[in-house]
Amino acid sequence: GCGYGGSCFPKDVKAMIAMAQRAGIDGAILQAVESRNERQKHVIVDKVVQHFGEDLTGKCFAIWGLAFKPETDDIREAPSLVIIDELRNRGATIQAYDPEAINTAREILGDSNVHYVEDPYSATSDSDALIVVTEWREFRQPDFRRLSKVLKSQIIFDGRNIYNPARVADYGLTYEGIGRSSALFQSE
Repeated sequence: GCGYGGSCFPKDVKAMIAMAQRAGIDGAILQAVESRNERQKHVIVDKVVQHFGEDLTGKCFAIWGLAFKPETDDIREAPSLVIIDELRNRGATIQAYDPEAINTAREILGDSNVHYVEDPYSATSDSDALIVVTEWREFRQPDFRRLSKVLKSQIIFDGRNIYNPARVADYGLTYEGIGRSSALFQSE
């Protein structure tokens, strides 16, 4: 996936690394976990750049999910923050939706090149692609037919691997997940 966040797990991993160092224990595995998590937050942007190029000026991306996990408005160390900042730094505009974290995200991210919307499909209107960052229940079974009509480039970047790539393809959409091959899936 696109990494973990929140107030506890990142802090706990850092604390365990520090404890291991103080105790003279090799904390390489913990350091690798922390390093890999930070890297995972950039994988989706790498895929976007691979598809659209380095300069994203004039591009608009729908982001579904701002909180670090479903059922919260907490965005502390959320992957969405890194993803949105990287996309904005490359010139992109963001249309963001989250069932609970809009106000919290606005406080952190501000309004510069980020438009906060009231429902997931408003985020996809006039967007070049959809990026799913948090696996909210309401994102699990989207109207792929509707998405195929509104997404300009007809591509979904699935940061949580919640969709079957073959099913997405059945609607003429391109699927980009993280860490799995679409060849593993067949149409249902």
